[in-house]
Amino acid sequence: MKPDTPPPLVACLAYDRLALFEAGIATEVFALERPEFARPLYRFRMVQAEPGMLRTRGGLRVQAQGRLALLQRAHTIIIPGWRDVAEPPPQAMVDALVRAHRRGARLVSICSGAFVLAATGLLDGRAATTHWRYAERFHAMYPRVLLHPDVLYVDHGDVITSAGSAAGIDACLHVVRKDHGAEAANLVARTMVTPPQREGTQAQFVPRPVPREEAQALAPVMDWARAHLARPMRIEDLARKAGMSERSFLRHFTQQAGMRPNEWLRRQRVLAAQDLLERSGRGLESVAERVGFSSAEAMRQAFRAVAGAPPSRFRAMFAQR
Repeated sequence: MKPDTPPPLVACLAYDRLALFEAGIATEVFALERPEFARPLYRFRMVQAEPGMLRTRGGLRVQAQGRLALLQRAHTIIIPGWRDVAEPPPQAMVDALVRAHRRGARLVSICSGAFVLAATGLLDGRAATTHWRYAERFHAMYPRVLLHPDVLYVDHGDVITSAGSAAGIDACLHVVRKDHGAEAANLVARTMVTPPQREGTQAQFVPRPVPREEAQALAPVMDWARAHLARPMRIEDLARKAGMSERSFLRHFTQQAGMRPNEWLRRQRVLAAQDLLERSGRGLESVAERVGFSSAEAMRQAFRAVAGAPPSRFRAMFAQR
């Protein structure tokens, strides 16, 4: 972002019976003053999406800073959880979102806010997510949307959907990472005392809790793997470090991480490669070797699968900042 360019405007919708926690996520990530940065990362406004007095689900009153027309100037629009998934959102709000998207705004839904976003038709034929408890109703109401109820968030660039409330934190930090880089997103996460990044494809919930002693055995192994990504890693070696049989390790690891170890390792290598591409001028072969890929081509394939774009595009994106 050039010094004379105003920070991008983030607008958060406010409607009656607003989900205060989810609106608070947007405020925490995009609105707080952060003296750690030389200038604000964003400008932030709450937008009154319907007429009348607005209340939160906890009974507080909301005083917004603008009307729907403000969406036409927003770079990113946050759609918090909708008050009743069986209630169609006001048509004026839906039309304003469509116009803003057509102009180039990025739309981000949190939890049941996906029902508002789906009402615009912008999710038709696309993958999306929402809170797992709403999956059956969402699919019945919007069968043209390719619903993935078992992930944290889905990013198409121009539209992002996220799952239950805490997944909104992950999606919003993901936005910061895309806009300002990993270092800025990590610093914002650190001030929030939250993990800097959970992958969007991580499972929303674990069907069976991992016993405490097994979770404690896995954490050091995962930390070790992150610190030694350049090394070849076999499942049997990781299981040995955890003091488990290979079969038990696979079961418990998948329960805790929401994916199998090989997939988790691939994602950790992509994240490490993104950091090197952002911070250094190393060539793709050098970066691939540093993070444990067998070749630059193997890294390209992993980037396309995990990040949805080749590493060259990722590097070019940050070279323009």
